[in-house]
Amino acid sequence: MRDNLGAMYDPVQLRTFLAVAQTLSFTQAARRLGVRQSTVSQHVRRLESEAGRQLFSRDTHRVDLTEDGEAMLGFARTILQANDRAAAFFTGTRLRGRLRFGASEDFVLTRLPEILESFRREHPEVELELTVELSGTLHRQLAAGRLDLVLAKRRAGDTHGELVWRDTLTWIGAPQLRIDPDRPLPLIAFPPPGITRARALEVLEEHGRAFRFACTSASLSALVAAARAGLGVMAHTRGLIPPGLVPVPSRAGLPELGDVDFVLLHGRRRDAAQEAADALAAAILAGGDRLHRAPAPPAHPEPA
Repeated sequence: MRDNLGAMYDPVQLRTFLAVAQTLSFTQAARRLGVRQSTVSQHVRRLESEAGRQLFSRDTHRVDLTEDGEAMLGFARTILQANDRAAAFFTGTRLRGRLRFGASEDFVLTRLPEILESFRREHPEVELELTVELSGTLHRQLAAGRLDLVLAKRRAGDTHGELVWRDTLTWIGAPQLRIDPDRPLPLIAFPPPGITRARALEVLEEHGRAFRFACTSASLSALVAAARAGLGVMAHTRGLIPPGLVPVPSRAGLPELGDVDFVLLHGRRRDAAQEAADALAAAILAGGDRLHRAPAPPAHPEPA
């Protein structure tokens, strides 16, 4: 192993590393960055050489972060944020304008607020307006010109949008929940036009699995509360499973739901809001791995 005491990490290689870490795909990372897949592989090899550690475990079917790769995530993000702040400071650019940003309900329990807080701190003259809605609703609002940037799921088979990360949908429920195969499946779901809801119903109908709605709400917190109470199962992103809920065991015989893509989509405006949208999109892409992780619980105060 080489001596990396004086290692200097190239921002280009770090951005490539983040793209692979978030998509878990060299092919998808190349598409995001607009380079060849061989270039992505070259950047990763050089970064691993500079670090003296293997950052990804990979075979012909799957790419995963190693323990050292997980550690590199935080360092890479910090280095790139510092680099971007320095560039903005010395170029003297100050973003202004009104930015209408939409995020799907999936991110209510993640660390997206930390990314937005950092963006507001770095660009205080941007008037950021946040809309939290179902992915399907956000797609419609973007098409109608009511939003400038959207972070949401896209439907299976769609190719529009800039991929932030790909994950697997899974059935989740309370640990004590038991599924009776002879009774309709109790389903907890968003209302239309929820993309996860549509996928769950499509899969259940394809496999001839009877179901009933045990809870419907546009609030993720309400759905999670119903699931924790044992009212039924819900389709959810594997990387975003809320505390207190677990994947339904395979022995329950529920059909597989497939993958889900989370993407950034830009609106049609070409004014100051576009520059602000580009800056926020870059911040989300740089911190995309944080969207897989819930914020740390608040520390309990010492008793008085």
